[in-house]
Amino acid sequence: MIPLGSPDIREEDIGKVVEVLRSGMLVQGQKVAELERNVSNYLSVSHVLAASSGTATLHLALLASGIGHGDEVIVPSFSYIATVNVVEIIGARPVFVDIDIKTYCIDIKKIEAAITRSTKAIISVHEFGLMADMEAVMAIAKKHSLVVIEDAACALGASDSGILAGTMGNFGSFSLHPRKNITSGEGGVLVCKDTGHAEMVSMLRNHGGSDVDGRKEFLVAGYNYRLTDIQAALAVSQFSRLEEILVKKQRLAGLYHEHFSHDAVKLPRCPDGKFHTWQSFHVLLDEAVDRDGLILKLRDVGVEANVGAQCLPAQEYYMNKYGLNSLELFPNGLSAWKQGLVLPMHEKLREKDVLYVIKKIKDNI
Repeated sequence: MIPLGSPDIREEDIGKVVEVLRSGMLVQGQKVAELERNVSNYLSVSHVLAASSGTATLHLALLASGIGHGDEVIVPSFSYIATVNVVEIIGARPVFVDIDIKTYCIDIKKIEAAITRSTKAIISVHEFGLMADMEAVMAIAKKHSLVVIEDAACALGASDSGILAGTMGNFGSFSLHPRKNITSGEGGVLVCKDTGHAEMVSMLRNHGGSDVDGRKEFLVAGYNYRLTDIQAALAVSQFSRLEEILVKKQRLAGLYHEHFSHDAVKLPRCPDGKFHTWQSFHVLLDEAVDRDGLILKLRDVGVEANVGAQCLPAQEYYMNKYGLNSLELFPNGLSAWKQGLVLPMHEKLREKDVLYVIKKIKDNI
């Protein structure tokens, strides 16, 4: 089976984890701090905090912003479910905006129509590793005094005109899930522009505690969102290979583009001036193609493929609660979910694997 994703865990990575295990210092400690420094230096930002997942970092960003009941948060119609779940669980109302089908990122032209007096934030997702039009998002946010959270779960290393993903908004949230370019198993890191936000996130991730005059005081009701040193050691070890991983992904995406041509398959493209991390290689199938049937056929011939993300307002919970007609209101998000297909894309993928995947798709459409 050619897997959809497969993290490249090497002996040196395992060795770094073993060092932590032998040290006896397992929870948030020196390795977490090292990971935070590495990301901070890489992105040239001042405040980076690690947490137990990318979902946790999104949640912490909303909480630190003071967003809650009665507030509205704009989210794209197409993303992984975590993007909207964090809005729902803090008691705010998600307001969906359709995507641009060419980029799978939020449609800039539709944002302002969704803003009301209750709108407090925009979550802009860099879907599959392609940076959204953050210059336009930031201009809209400034005009309406909104917090901007970059959901850069897939986009560590992505850029637009040399500006790195996760560095433009008030917050930049990254995931360290095994499908991402570097992994800690589960984990995430959060960029905070504001020092006060960073201090609040630091407390919230650790039960609301803070050091006051040399002793631990609990100043807010917080969470256990700590990342362990075991997990951080794994990510730190891989971080030294991030550029190597990104170069490999560029080559693999190039192979797909060079060798894959079919009238029923629309390949993803990277606009000029942007750097795509290709965390996922997401294609759009013609409506005549049975996407779910194709997934099963590919599995039978040794190729793992899957749905890329969800049309969020069309998921059962959100459809039942908000009663939105996705076909009418979010046609691009619905199409990307119903006819989208993610193909194998990871560091251990070989050229012959890519060619085999392409052949089997063509054979089975």
